[in-house]
Amino acid sequence: MNIAKRILVGIPVYNEANYINPVLSEVCKYTDDVLVVDDGSNDLTPALLAGHPVEVIRHSENRGYGRSLQDMFRWAAVDQFDWLITMDCDEQHEPAAIPRFVQAIMDDQSDIISGSRYLELHSENDMPPVDRQAINKQITSELNHALGFELTDAFCGFKAYRVSALAECTFDVNGYEFPLQLWVQAAAMQLRIEEIPVRLIYNDPTRTFGGPLDDPQERIDHYRAVLCRELGRYASQLPRAEERVPC
Repeated sequence: MNIAKRILVGIPVYNEANYINPVLSEVCKYTDDVLVVDDGSNDLTPALLAGHPVEVIRHSENRGYGRSLQDMFRWAAVDQFDWLITMDCDEQHEPAAIPRFVQAIMDDQSDIISGSRYLELHSENDMPPVDRQAINKQITSELNHALGFELTDAFCGFKAYRVSALAECTFDVNGYEFPLQLWVQAAAMQLRIEEIPVRLIYNDPTRTFGGPLDDPQERIDHYRAVLCRELGRYASQLPRAEERVPC
């Protein structure tokens, strides 16, 4: 018999006034425990958040996607949640998929349950910008080779984390490159990883990363630099260190 798990849903937001109301209204149908990290929004996001029964961490300035996730991990640990489900607030992650993550949590076979937009083809999938799909595929392939994984989607933010499994991890990457640090440390800590399919949705192909990462070559070079740094930091703990990608 499964013992009840305390599950927190965490949502990073930055200037998401167009999506806050419909997304949170839908998320709250599936859970009473929601934490929103407002990463320094300067639109109506803070005012709109006040209308929903959610906990809020507010950054005084924009600190980055990875920093928002780190804050969620700390909150979940201090408040003694067993699991944290993370998802985005731009309608690219469907709240209706939350029960699938909960079911995988209850199956109790993994430490990280990662959504994959490429694990299954879906007739309603959108076509992502070509450079994003190509970079995702390339970096995912390099991660798999370096770590012995079989991931199909290294960058999907729709995930579930066993909170206790992250206790020995040391995260300090604040930007969109955070998943590279996550995967290397997951391999070093020998965490169990599972992928489940989620829909591929790109409702705003004009959205950007901001700054140098908007250039595809700058982005892939930066991702590789972070990957190489993390591989070097954890080389002695990685089971396939001798097969790492060249750095």
